[in-house]
Amino acid sequence: MQNFRFTLPYRVRIADINYGGHVANSAVLNIFQDARIGYLAALGPFSELDLGGCGLIMPEAQIQFRAEMFLQQDLLVGVRCLKLGRSSFELAYRIERDTELTAEGVTPMVCFDYQQRKPVRIPEPFRAAVKVYEGL
Repeated sequence: MQNFRFTLPYRVRIADINYGGHVANSAVLNIFQDARIGYLAALGPFSELDLGGCGLIMPEAQIQFRAEMFLQQDLLVGVRCLKLGRSSFELAYRIERDTELTAEGVTPMVCFDYQQRKPVRIPEPFRAAVKVYEGL
């Protein structure tokens, strides 16, 4: 997958299917999350709950649906970091089926201290790992 160093294979499950017989809008966000969890783990000992001293929240999501996806289809999901800010970063996602684009999107991710209930700066170990991995 071009421009995505991290990819995750994904097989469409029955829970992903809606009444129209294809992958539901909400399922695409779940697929993005599965891939995001894998991306964070590939960068080091990071997770959505522990990014090196803080957790993450996703304040919004942007998704473009390009083609239907169906039960038992094998997909490839790419994740990459587009930019790093002070307390947030932006992730891009791409879902392909046999190199055909089926969905893509972007989610800003905010570093968040769940105990203090407020945004915090991106932890330096995570920032450094992203810069090395993505070449930013």
